[in-house]
Amino acid sequence: MTLTTGAREQRPALTRSLGLVDATMIVVGSMIGSGIFIVSAESSRLVGSPGWLLVAWVLAGTMTITGALCCAELAAMMPRAGGQYVFLREAYGPATGFIFGWSLLLVIQSGTIAAVAIAFANFMGVLVPRVSATTYLIAPIAFGGYAVSLSTQQSVAIAMIFALTITNMRGLRLGKRIQNAFTVTKAAALVALVVVGLTAGWSVGSAAYTSSWWNPWANGWESRVVQPGLAVAGVAALSLLLGRAMIGPLFAQAAWNNVTFTGAEVRDPGTNLPRALLIGCFTVVGLYLLANLAYVVALPLAEIQHAEQNRVATALMRTILGAPGTVVMAIAIMISTFGANNGLILAGARVSYAMAGDGLLFAKIGTLNRSHVPAVALMTQGVWAALLTLPRTVTVDPDTGAAAYGNVYTQLLEYIVPADLVLFGLMVAAVFVMRHKAPGANRPYRTWGYPVVPAVYLTLALLLISDLAYLAPSTSGIGFVILLSGMPVYLVWRRAVAPPVLVAPIAAGEEDGHPIPTPPASIDR
Repeated sequence: MTLTTGAREQRPALTRSLGLVDATMIVVGSMIGSGIFIVSAESSRLVGSPGWLLVAWVLAGTMTITGALCCAELAAMMPRAGGQYVFLREAYGPATGFIFGWSLLLVIQSGTIAAVAIAFANFMGVLVPRVSATTYLIAPIAFGGYAVSLSTQQSVAIAMIFALTITNMRGLRLGKRIQNAFTVTKAAALVALVVVGLTAGWSVGSAAYTSSWWNPWANGWESRVVQPGLAVAGVAALSLLLGRAMIGPLFAQAAWNNVTFTGAEVRDPGTNLPRALLIGCFTVVGLYLLANLAYVVALPLAEIQHAEQNRVATALMRTILGAPGTVVMAIAIMISTFGANNGLILAGARVSYAMAGDGLLFAKIGTLNRSHVPAVALMTQGVWAALLTLPRTVTVDPDTGAAAYGNVYTQLLEYIVPADLVLFGLMVAAVFVMRHKAPGANRPYRTWGYPVVPAVYLTLALLLISDLAYLAPSTSGIGFVILLSGMPVYLVWRRAVAPPVLVAPIAAGEEDGHPIPTPPASIDR
């Protein structure tokens, strides 16, 4: 099929008003959200020792850094609205780009927004006890292994999503000001947590002193308790569960690619996008490792594993500062999650906007409002993210018949991360593909350590995807099903609507916020 570029160039333009600081704030602000303050509880339960907990974070950090090094080359080469969607479309064709955007809208971006909103409400519960996962406005309604409910916690999460969606509909300038202010505040809070934990938090009763660093069995850990029905034991079980323990750290470090979605709004993108990605990712990964070291030196292992509602950071501050520390940390994390969701909401809608401009979603989603932002795309994303806060799994005790409802936050992570890994893997592999397809294209930045760096990412991603498919088939399977469902939806869409309009790959980049003219051309896919 032959696709032309002419119609796309007549669409209203986004404005290039994001500088290096703004772009870096999107990277840092989207990464630092709820995860670093919560997920270490689940990860420490899965691996049973402080040493392996830190290894899970180091491996996740390795994937983040190697992924960002590869993404930076593509972002500098193709600084367009939609970012990763454009990279996949140009490397593999419109079907793969559609599957990415479809998955992003249905589970990855919207699910992340939902999970961060739930975390915001979780920590509001520290200040307002009525905001709770078990205080229901609508009690759980079960159907099979799932249920839908509306608790006060879920209600607060939904309100937060809509408030930030409406705010971002008022223009990029307001959105970036909120992003910058909240990112500075929450980065300072995370630094304070690290400093307090590593200076005043040292305790001879902590995990660092009283637990075996590398022998979880010496700490009372049993793999079949952690993962009921696990068919292997010993080192093999620990290796598998180490992979599952990386879900939380990977989620905590996710969304670094969001800045690429705003590629058409970044000034001097060939320079600023790579710098923002690398400065932001190295900064956050370093802070996360230090924060987990603070947990280990300040808290007993059991307190990390069984912190109330997984609030490890709150437990640390309570141990050091008493009750005021709990309140201070809860407020800091609410600020952090609020800022993170602002960045996620701001950036995520740009993918749907780009897809609609290519004829792969309803045309209305590809329009801008008077403030030059994709308002319809923002509202579509917000409505779906709000709906994702409602479902949870149900397990029934065979002896008592009592129903237990799953943790919405943890389950959203297991939907998101496996599908995200597949798409990140395709993006990293796109560096190889584009060097073959477009060897002469302008590349303001070239991946450091190529081809070893992308090979490291792809190897770790493949191992982890296999691990999660084995250990968490019911939740990770949903993410995979949504991913695969994109193909039949794409085929139906292509039959139902006119052929999409796509732009040609960027060969020379963009300068000073003005696109370098591309003559009308046709591309055979």
